[in-house]
Amino acid sequence: MADYYGQPQHTQHQLLNPAGGQQQPRSHQMVKAATAVTAGGSLLLLSGLTLAATVIALTVVTPLLVIFSPVIVPAVITIFMLFSGFLASGGFGVAAISVLSWIYRYVTGKRPPGADQLEHARHKLATKAGEMKDRAQEFGQQHVTGTQQT
Repeated sequence: MADYYGQPQHTQHQLLNPAGGQQQPRSHQMVKAATAVTAGGSLLLLSGLTLAATVIALTVVTPLLVIFSPVIVPAVITIFMLFSGFLASGGFGVAAISVLSWIYRYVTGKRPPGADQLEHARHKLATKAGEMKDRAQEFGQQHVTGTQQT
């Protein structure tokens, strides 16, 4: 009957939203909303239960922590220092092995990464050392000739 009056028929799946895409049927929107409310409510309930459990646990454990704190605090500090020491020791060991491996490869003639930079730096140092030696000799000669003239 809608065709008779010149109005096109549209199903719910063919309705367009202002952005140009197809609009979802209202039943899909309701299912999405119900799912979101259910998931959000469940997570909110779980967070409330977790908060309540945390408060109860702290209430029960606080007197024990106060009583045993002279033992627990030094124990935690000791464990932290042991862990830090072992971690630092392992890190220094890995660094030492890496450096020794690099030196071995450099000495045996293999070109490890950074060898070119080391050669360049060595050349610059040698050049500067030669320049400083020349300046020192010139200064020494000026000083000797200056004392002989006076």
